[in-house]
Amino acid sequence: MTSAFTDYVREEKESRISDPRINDRIRATEVRLVGPEGEQVGVVRVDVALRLAQEADLDLVEVSPNSNPPVVKVMDYGKFKYEAAQKAKEARKNQANTILKEVRFRLKIDTHDYETKRKRAETFLKAGDKVKAMILFRGREQSRPEQGVRLLQRFAEDVSEYGVVEFTPTIDGRNMVMVIGPLKSKADAKAAQAKEKEDARVAAPAAPEPETPEAKAPEKPKTEEKKPAAVAKKAPAAKKPAAASAAKPAAKTTKKKEEKDA
Repeated sequence: MTSAFTDYVREEKESRISDPRINDRIRATEVRLVGPEGEQVGVVRVDVALRLAQEADLDLVEVSPNSNPPVVKVMDYGKFKYEAAQKAKEARKNQANTILKEVRFRLKIDTHDYETKRKRAETFLKAGDKVKAMILFRGREQSRPEQGVRLLQRFAEDVSEYGVVEFTPTIDGRNMVMVIGPLKSKADAKAAQAKEKEDARVAAPAAPEPETPEAKAPEKPKTEEKKPAAVAKKAPAAKKPAAASAAKPAAKTTKKKEEKDA
């Protein structure tokens, strides 16, 4: 009796452990063995499976304990746990929680305000969030709840393309409340938005390459090249005055005469 109770307690403790049984913790006498490369070995005794795992310097892991007989696999248990932890971490990272957004109305709301509230609610529903539509009653408006019901029903019909009513209009104190759930989950909405952005990016025309300064400068019209100033024909020198030219020979003649007399 004591032994049976001890075994029961041990099984209960082990059932609360999320990690699979490995190596000597496997209690089945016969197991269906899967090799390290996924090959099916067949049904063997557990001591034979342990010996094969030890020879391969790997672990024997019970991957399907509820099968008959249990399925075990030869693998690197440390690597297996690491990969499982990484997958769980990635799943938590990508997990999207639905948020309850709130949209408030007045019983006597004008058309412009109503359209603004409707568009806002559609944006929330497209993003995968729930919408809590609330009507705030004032004074004697509390005696006309049927008008609030009609307004919320109209609102639900207008956003039916993106959401469905989860909780019908109910009185909550002085207010009337209705909850609309999105047709798409948060994760699907995020994936759709990412796809739309990617499609828009692909469809957008490529930006033109910036032009270089040489390409931007307009070509100068071709004109006839002017000859350089040095090549131009020299202008004729100005003639000296006649009086000055006549004075020089006279001076030379007088000088020669003086030398002769001496």
